[in-house]
Amino acid sequence: MKTIFCTLAFVALCSFTVYAPITQKERAYLLSYRASAKALLDKETKGLSDEQLNWKPNDSTWSIANCVEHITLTEKGIFDWAMTTLKETADPAQKSEVKVSDDQIKAMIEQRTQKAKAPEQLKPGGALKDYQKAMATFKEQSDHLENYIKTTKDDLRDHFAKTPIGTIDTYQMLVFLTAHTRRHTAQIIELKAMPDFPK
Repeated sequence: MKTIFCTLAFVALCSFTVYAPITQKERAYLLSYRASAKALLDKETKGLSDEQLNWKPNDSTWSIANCVEHITLTEKGIFDWAMTTLKETADPAQKSEVKVSDDQIKAMIEQRTQKAKAPEQLKPGGALKDYQKAMATFKEQSDHLENYIKTTKDDLRDHFAKTPIGTIDTYQMLVFLTAHTRRHTAQIIELKAMPDFPK
């Protein structure tokens, strides 16, 4: 009996150590942020004509359809990257390397004063260049992500990635992903406000 008790106690201890999901507050924070980003993108693109969706002020600027495609490709890319971090052993010691808060990541990525060049594989013009297909794919991916956030028991705070803004944890990668969507939705709003944008 003593041996069985010790074995069960050991298993429970190991389970407690490994099982460290995000808090309900963190879940709610990210779900709310996702919902607002998704709703804003839908609002700013819904009902636009093909002419409006594909209009560009010049050859070097993306159209609205281009932005939606880029958002969709990038969300998948970052989510897949985030999931690969979970394959590594959790390492709480790396927390000291994280120099930015969740809110700082949001502010840093959403603001568009500092431009960034998209990696070649995330540039628009490929399989999702049709707006309707890109938007449908975005919504499907977003539903999957939201379900993951609602149900995950993964330890998102003790796995990490090296990114252009420094070391961040896996939870913050999902914040980054959503902030990126907000960033390019802001670009869409800028396009719609231009004087020559088709009416």
